[in-house]
Amino acid sequence: MKKYLQNNKIIIPALIAVIVVLFAIGILTAPKKAEPPEETASVGSEEPTYPSSYRIENVEVITQDDLKAGCETYACTMLLKILGFDVDEHTIADNYLDCHYVFEDEDGYKYGPDMHSGFAGTAYAGWGVYAPSMAKSMNSYLDDQKSELKATAYEGIPLEKLCEDYICRGVPVMIWATTDMQEPYVFDTWEVNYVDENAKTEIGDTVPWYAHEHCLVLIGYDEKNYYFADSAAGKISVFEKSLVAKRYEQLFTQCIVVE
Repeated sequence: MKKYLQNNKIIIPALIAVIVVLFAIGILTAPKKAEPPEETASVGSEEPTYPSSYRIENVEVITQDDLKAGCETYACTMLLKILGFDVDEHTIADNYLDCHYVFEDEDGYKYGPDMHSGFAGTAYAGWGVYAPSMAKSMNSYLDDQKSELKATAYEGIPLEKLCEDYICRGVPVMIWATTDMQEPYVFDTWEVNYVDENAKTEIGDTVPWYAHEHCLVLIGYDEKNYYFADSAAGKISVFEKSLVAKRYEQLFTQCIVVE
């Protein structure tokens, strides 16, 4: 019995020591409690990374008087002047527009270009032109000036994105909307007799022309409004954002940027 007790005096402390070691190992090797993931803001909740308001200064507005159908020509000229070019609207109208007359035959049917491909009429008396053809005309001018800048026509870019990418960097943008942001409506139609690589139609298709169609130069914005160099008004025009967005969409969300 004495021997047994002596042996226990050795074994029991040894067992206790082993248990302590195992417990310690268990604590050290036990998996750590997973930390909760850091909260990340959703894309929709991100704050804008561009100023809440911005306006390009020292913009010369040219009043649309001589070129009655030349809002695109005036907008082009004003934009080029902002970028530092010494140019006037008559230089653009007389030398660079790709004009195609709209004419009526003896039966009363009208024929003319796809406006993405060419100017319907002339800047002096006509209907107008859309962004792709106007960009081609502007690039002809820029090439003659030996400029490295290039005019690019875009479709489908939201106005907010234009402000973020261009306006707040001092780069003006030509956009298509309507005069005084009036409601557009189909005023005329004709059968297409001219297309190029930018056409949205084919020869023989019928296309509409929208009353009040207008081209302006977007030069600024704030929380409620957009600011334009506006040849029809002969001044800087200010229009409420949602109204501009609606008219811009009705005229096919088209614009031109020169960079």
